[in-house]
Amino acid sequence: MERRALIGLSKPAPLKTSGGGGGSQNTYVRFPTVTATVIRPGGGRGVFSVETGVDVADAALRTRAEQSAPRLRAAYAETCQRAANALLPGAPPNIDALSRDLQAATDRVLGRPGARLLLGTVMIA
Repeated sequence: MERRALIGLSKPAPLKTSGGGGGSQNTYVRFPTVTATVIRPGGGRGVFSVETGVDVADAALRTRAEQSAPRLRAAYAETCQRAANALLPGAPPNIDALSRDLQAATDRVLGRPGARLLLGTVMIA
């Protein structure tokens, strides 16, 4: 794992996936982990972390997603903090609602649907 990717200093790394044809194309854009603060059951503070990425088949929209990476990360951070603020201490996050809200943020930032949000690990530590 690249350390610069953990602290947000590197640009999103596209992942090569094989298409239906003989060649390969870049359709996945990975973003650094988004974190938010939560209240733990004992009253202390914890960290809510979410790994995100987008799968974009359309090359023009994928370029827009790569160029909009800072705006997407900011929208994801705001959405995750809102979800973390709504959590009761010790309660698990609602992944379905989080996914729906992050997809809406993706569509809003990119200006149109077509990029599919992918979630990795969602964790409270």
